[in-house]
Amino acid sequence: MTSEAAPVGIGVIGLGRGFVLMLPAFRNDPRVKLVAACAPRQSSRTAFQYEFGGNTYEDADSLCADPAVEIVYVATPHQLHCEHVIAAAMAGKHVLVDKPLAVTLDHADRMIAACRDAGVHLLVGPSHSFDAPVRIAGELIEAGELGKVRMINAFNYTDFLYRPRRPEELDTGKGGGVLFSQGVHQIDIVRLLAGGLGETVTALTGNWDPARPTEGAYSALVSFAGGAFASLTYSGYAHFDSDEWMGWTGELGAEKDPQTYGDARRKLAAARSADEEIRLKSARTYGSGDMPKPATRHEHFGPIIVSLDHADLRLTPEGVHVYGDTRREFLPAPPLRTPRTEVIDAVVGAARDETPPAQTGAWGRASLEICLAILESAKSRSTVTLKHQTGI
Repeated sequence: MTSEAAPVGIGVIGLGRGFVLMLPAFRNDPRVKLVAACAPRQSSRTAFQYEFGGNTYEDADSLCADPAVEIVYVATPHQLHCEHVIAAAMAGKHVLVDKPLAVTLDHADRMIAACRDAGVHLLVGPSHSFDAPVRIAGELIEAGELGKVRMINAFNYTDFLYRPRRPEELDTGKGGGVLFSQGVHQIDIVRLLAGGLGETVTALTGNWDPARPTEGAYSALVSFAGGAFASLTYSGYAHFDSDEWMGWTGELGAEKDPQTYGDARRKLAAARSADEEIRLKSARTYGSGDMPKPATRHEHFGPIIVSLDHADLRLTPEGVHVYGDTRREFLPAPPLRTPRTEVIDAVVGAARDETPPAQTGAWGRASLEICLAILESAKSRSTVTLKHQTGI
């Protein structure tokens, strides 16, 4: 997009935590402009109008009909994605839908078909597969000079399950637990670096806290076409914080204070009822004042090591360490100007240049399939064969 081009008009359905995490990108990138919002809370709609102007709506269909909206950002709870993506497609709008694409493959198929039939782009994200260090590693792999990808090790330890949650976030059938909200990040990254075409999944999950009755941990082995395989581990029960191994950089790129250790569990313990926990969750939505710290580095999703024939790659918030046959080097990521630039690149590319990103609807369906396969493999204690994968 040239400097003279008008910014892409974005309408947002859902002003919850997902929208809050995208706000720094929307606020700081002149290529896009927030022009409309839809949310059930009057306080959030009022805050949006005060900051951005534009129109606000109580229902998604009205937002999708707004002529100022070029692309709809669907940032609602997982189980509502299908309804809202189809509404946007039927109105002829491009769609950016927060990960995961959906909770079921049937919903994913319906969303993909609706956007295809309407001739609009469906982008799935933001996910950490957009992160700049992931892109650098991907370019090194694609260049071929380091040989083939042989193995990937990805792991992350967080207190995710003990942050404030709505009831559906603790219900696997409604997209709750760590697989749909967190695992999809890890799966997206690994698929991107391994070529996308997963073949089989063998996995176990942990459901260890009766007070939080959903999957809070998993470990999976995923095989890929061409012979590569990946080990993926995530714990949302963690006491250890793997950000310690990322230079105390939080997932969103902000400096993390080790002295805040245990805060999530302390705050949750102070909530004496489900209603109090919901109020804590609402305090993290737009217009409620609990905003993330500003990012100073690129985002990440825990330690990741990619093994190739002639090097190992270690991804960090600052860039990629390359451990070669006889020497090592560090490839820095570009300076962080605005957060999630790569997501905005994809939005502008779709709306202005008709350029689909790697993270299309079909890509999102393939990552969702692995989430579901992990659950299925853990339940059946058997290896699951994948059927809906797509390459990069």
